[in-house]
Amino acid sequence: MEEELQKDEEKPQEEPQEEQFEEVDVGDELLSWETWDNPPAERSRLWYVVMGSIGVALTVYAVLAANYLFAIIILIIAVIIVVNSLRPSRQIKVYITSLGIVFGDEFYPYQEIKDFSIIYQPPEVQILYIDFHKIWRPLITIQIGDVDPNVLRSTLLPFVFENLEREDEHLTDAVKRMYKL
Repeated sequence: MEEELQKDEEKPQEEPQEEQFEEVDVGDELLSWETWDNPPAERSRLWYVVMGSIGVALTVYAVLAANYLFAIIILIIAVIIVVNSLRPSRQIKVYITSLGIVFGDEFYPYQEIKDFSIIYQPPEVQILYIDFHKIWRPLITIQIGDVDPNVLRSTLLPFVFENLEREDEHLTDAVKRMYKL
């Protein structure tokens, strides 16, 4: 037993291995730009007072109507809004490559992408929507900012189908923009 301990002590200590990241070939860069992960919303004190009043009124109504689930949902929404407003927005790089789309740390190969849509109604709405074949994958919304939508479209068309039926921004995006959520 002592011999085994001595052998263990004689072995050189192995260096802790650095975390190894899997290299993913994302192809050649065709177009890139920076966008916000969550566009910053300028909210005044009045906005917080109005939204807080609406939240309190809806919660009181829900409790008086004995609809406790609705009251809990209102409180959860309020907590999410407060937490998101405390988290600073950050700039994310977007790359359109020959093999897929890189959005932040995520790579989406063209084989997984069903279609794309560009909604361009400046100055407020400049969005690239990416939809996937898999139903459980949510639609991705990417702000295109100063990128020319025609250049973006011509870059994506050789790889992905364009959905021309989607002509307006989604209701959730419009509500987030209008109410600064």
